[in-house]
Amino acid sequence: MSIFLNKDSKVIVQGITGGEGTKHTALMLKAGTQIVGGVNARKAGTTVVHGDVELPVFGTVAEAVAETGADVSIVFVPPAFTKDAVVEAIEAGVPLVVVITEGVPVQDSAEFWALAQSKVDASGNQVTRIIGPNCPGIITPGEALVGITPNNITQKGPIGLVSKSGTLTYQMMYELRDLGFSTAIGIGGDPVIGTTHIDALAAFEADPETKAIVMIGEIGGDAEERAAEYIKAHVTKPVVGYVAGFTAPEGKTMGHAGAIVSGSAGTAQAKKEALEAAGVKVGKTPSETATLLREVYAAL
Repeated sequence: MSIFLNKDSKVIVQGITGGEGTKHTALMLKAGTQIVGGVNARKAGTTVVHGDVELPVFGTVAEAVAETGADVSIVFVPPAFTKDAVVEAIEAGVPLVVVITEGVPVQDSAEFWALAQSKVDASGNQVTRIIGPNCPGIITPGEALVGITPNNITQKGPIGLVSKSGTLTYQMMYELRDLGFSTAIGIGGDPVIGTTHIDALAAFEADPETKAIVMIGEIGGDAEERAAEYIKAHVTKPVVGYVAGFTAPEGKTMGHAGAIVSGSAGTAQAKKEALEAAGVKVGKTPSETATLLREVYAAL
């Protein structure tokens, strides 16, 4: 099992003909992802070739979905055009949209997030899940990769990973490569993101193949504190955590746009204490966190 993505997911690439789109389409195909086409209005009707795979380029997301049955889109377009690309995917009813782009204006993210929230099915469930922006995407090892995560650093296994940081996602996957992962998801560190720690925790809790969860947070905001409350109330599986930014100076934006500390709110220490109060073991380094996860997993 996995969350949000599996071998049957049919993926389109918005921006498939650009530099990043071209490079990562090749890497996603190599990881086993079922890519069925791409979107570029200016190159509609053409094809792109990767090895022995020839992929059609469509003028719109709606056309791509109608022709291919795609249920996932990944967005590789510059920040100025990201909102239009995501809105187009939402309007086309794509169930999962992964936004890799860094530097998307917060106003734009807020607008497409609000649009996604407003589109619900007959049961009242949101039609489109957004992951990102400014994230490495999602990987279900051995099945599919939608994003920029290296697919050769880990294998399939029982650990679920949700992380605000891209590079720390990769490091944790490498640290625990012998155990392996059901799904690893990088949610991004911007102030407005489509999928939160809590969304991923809920999905991992419901996934029978995920036996333990690693959650990586960072300074700024209160997402980790809210996740701690959720874990206390709803998560029965063991969770191990790491919070980046113990040495960050107060009041300075560090790395991600959302990583700014004001007063004691949002500090690594405050987040660590909130998580520990919810029964989460928190490591001081990624390696220590991996060791804690091994201990917890061995005791299951």
